[in-house]
Amino acid sequence: MSITKTAVVGATTLASTALLAASVGTANAASAQSAHSTQLKTAMGAATPVSKALKLSPHGYGRLKIGMSEQRARKTGMIMLKTHGPACDGYDLKGHPTGRDTVGVYVSHKYGVALIQPPKNTRTTRGIHIGSTLAQAKHAYPGLKRNSQGYYGVAAPGNPQALYEFDISRGKVNSMTLILKVQDCFG
Repeated sequence: MSITKTAVVGATTLASTALLAASVGTANAASAQSAHSTQLKTAMGAATPVSKALKLSPHGYGRLKIGMSEQRARKTGMIMLKTHGPACDGYDLKGHPTGRDTVGVYVSHKYGVALIQPPKNTRTTRGIHIGSTLAQAKHAYPGLKRNSQGYYGVAAPGNPQALYEFDISRGKVNSMTLILKVQDCFG
């Protein structure tokens, strides 16, 4: 049962409990309402769905999509402004702060969301995560090649506007990002 259904059923039951208790007497009303409140909290806790970990897909991270405008990105409620620049603003994903000199998301004023670096426990849609081996990344993403900055990049499958970039250290994925191919935030 969803939280909404639980709340509606709970509110209906609470009203019924209150009416019944009123007919029995006020002393019993408080006792009945307290017992019902405990039952409702338990039911709501049991009905709360376990949130699935978001994946870094070729199109974005949850509701945050690569290339979306800054206004739309802010409306997702997923990002917090960290730095403001002439061409791009830097954000962190809510609940996942980065270090003092880094950001988790770059948003170009001209091109939209230009980079998403998800939290460390994130996986790509093909299962690559921090700790995956270079061999696993190459198997999941044929065509993965080292670029001039030393990162391993590959076109994001199904999204010709984006690419995945993996930082590999000692043969394992150390970080991963989804990058907009045409952007003006970084080199």
